[in-house]
Amino acid sequence: MTIEVKTTDHPRSVRESRSEYTEICLPNDTNMLGTMLGGRVMHLVDICGAIAAMRHARGPVVTASVDQMTFLHPIRVGELVRLKSQVNRAFQSSMEVGVKVWVENLHTGEMKHTSSAYLTFVALDSRGGKVRIPPIFPETDEEHRRYAQAAKRRASRLAMKNKTLAEPNG
Repeated sequence: MTIEVKTTDHPRSVRESRSEYTEICLPNDTNMLGTMLGGRVMHLVDICGAIAAMRHARGPVVTASVDQMTFLHPIRVGELVRLKSQVNRAFQSSMEVGVKVWVENLHTGEMKHTSSAYLTFVALDSRGGKVRIPPIFPETDEEHRRYAQAAKRRASRLAMKNKTLAEPNG
């Protein structure tokens, strides 16, 4: 497993990766109760997260993992789904991206936080090989906090991955 090195290994700021994605909830996105399907929300989270990852890597990425997702509030037909993402920390070829989802009632302007997730993306070259990505540097207190916590989450993810690989039929 060779990791290709890009020529642009200069550190990048978190803000350079920030991404926003907005979509209206339509009837085709919903279940029988008229609320957005959880799988559709996860799809939007993956897209918004991938955009932030590609902005950082300056190339294609694939999703390697998604941490737990909780659905705090339903998203109803006609409401706006607003997602924001950013790279929290970059490793050799992978990076953790945080995505936060809000629902906005377009009639009242009320906004509610509905979901959050951490995703791991891996940067690839045109042949599907891993590519070394530039480090990320946090600038604000909040970015420093997320940066530090990302290392702890990564250690947990790798431990879980190793446990899964060690299991029979794993």
